[in-house]
Amino acid sequence: MENNYSYTEFLKAVGKNSSTLHAEKLLNEIYMDLFLNHIHREQTKKRLLELIDTALDNRDVCAFERHTDELLKMEMGN
Repeated sequence: MENNYSYTEFLKAVGKNSSTLHAEKLLNEIYMDLFLNHIHREQTKKRLLELIDTALDNRDVCAFERHTDELLKMEMGN
């Protein structure tokens, strides 16, 4: 799921095969990949926030720090 798409790459791919059907399929694939990445990211963030809340409720410093670090790494990566 870690595809990096650029407008230039898209034009190169479309230029190789001038079929509009091919271009539409490639564009749909790009949009689907972006959508799935967004959904995965949101679900992961929600899960980490719930784990952080649970750690706070249980006064579990180690779990709190671990989950907070994961969340920060995820946030800094994007």
